[in-house]
Amino acid sequence: MNGLKGIHHVTAITSSAERNYEFFTYVLGMRLVKKTVNQDDIQTYHLFFADDQGSPGTDMTFFDFPNIPKGVHGTNEIFKTSFRIPNDAALRYWEERFNRLEVKHTGIKELFGKKTLSFVDFDDQQYQLVSDEHNKGVAAGTPWQKGPIPLEYAITGLGPIFIRTASGEYFKEMMEKVLLFKEIDAEGSLHLFEVGEGGNGAQVVVEYNADLPQAQQGFGTVHHVAFRVDDRGQLEEWIKRLDSFRLPSSGYVNRHFFESLYARVAPQILFEFATDGPGFMGDESYETLGEKLSLPPFLEPQREQIEKLVRPIDTIRSTKDLVKE
Repeated sequence: MNGLKGIHHVTAITSSAERNYEFFTYVLGMRLVKKTVNQDDIQTYHLFFADDQGSPGTDMTFFDFPNIPKGVHGTNEIFKTSFRIPNDAALRYWEERFNRLEVKHTGIKELFGKKTLSFVDFDDQQYQLVSDEHNKGVAAGTPWQKGPIPLEYAITGLGPIFIRTASGEYFKEMMEKVLLFKEIDAEGSLHLFEVGEGGNGAQVVVEYNADLPQAQQGFGTVHHVAFRVDDRGQLEEWIKRLDSFRLPSSGYVNRHFFESLYARVAPQILFEFATDGPGFMGDESYETLGEKLSLPPFLEPQREQIEKLVRPIDTIRSTKDLVKE
């Protein structure tokens, strides 16, 4: 059985696709690599922010469900997403940047021997920058070459994902026996698991917390996290494996940009298993990634209807020169 290779993407919910685009493009300097719609709810945008190439392991994606209430943070949720940056010096750049741009943050701290900087966006979505200074394991992506962040400080992909659960013992068993993660460290109520080659791009931090009230999903919260597999063959192996543990799953789902499988691995915790390919370059060129409304072939016949349902967002950047700050 081939284990998971690391984190593939994180999908969260935003109150505003427009503000979300502005924040990720101009504050965080991540590249919009795909502007599409939720394939199960076509009136809802699905925006994908990633590295320069849209590499697996670097995507943070967002739905903007109409009229959804604000989420409530608590236990039983995927509650924080990390982004990798090259080194400790880069963290100092980001701390100054956040101060200047009035982004709420905690200041630089240390967790599991790594320097980190936690911050929130306009929806109170929880994030963390993590330094790759001493990191080994899954390779980082490529910073957005034409973005506003100097390349030596820019975000290069996803780091450890934080999950809170009220049932620590059950979740540890799920992570180790079913999903083949290993617990490699613990600090207080926080437990560090990793998979595959390990390192920041393949780690999950699990907080055992039965005291907080139950989280409620809404804007400002994470919808699911996805982990990498090579191809459809490995996806089919995982479907059989989950079946053997009597864990209900979606079965095979073709998302066009990758192929997937979904399973709720604990109360309110949705995991996806996603293939590395085909990726985001199929219908757009490198130069203009994310600038047009991209639809998978099965939705293309409904383009006219979909374009009336989703308001236009100007995401053209290829004609602009973004000044590195």
